[in-house]
Amino acid sequence: MVQNFLLVGLGGAIGSMARYGINVLMKNINLPNSFSNFPLSTFTINILGSFIIGVLFGLSLKQNWIQDWGWSLLAVGICGGFTTFSTFSLDNINLFQKETPIFALSYTGLSVILGIVFCKIGINIIK
Repeated sequence: MVQNFLLVGLGGAIGSMARYGINVLMKNINLPNSFSNFPLSTFTINILGSFIIGVLFGLSLKQNWIQDWGWSLLAVGICGGFTTFSTFSLDNINLFQKETPIFALSYTGLSVILGIVFCKIGINIIK
């Protein structure tokens, strides 16, 4: 039990650092002015995290290679630290406060739909 807590913590640190790194890299992407308020890095991270956890889940079903400790490290820790639902929620509040409800609704809808789709793609790639 203690081992799994430590693995989740280690994975969470790795995932959080990866999320921060992607945020830094994506700040250099110039979007057209009409999309300047869209939270592209959080969106990308959540979709990528959904894909990664789908791949991990697919691997665990197909090959049963992920034991409890591996799931704790990779899925709970790294993916949990990497994805950013709390930031996602705050981004939506900010979009509504900037009076851009179309962006807020688009961001929410696309994040949920594409997150589910990419998770399924990750599972299917492994099958």
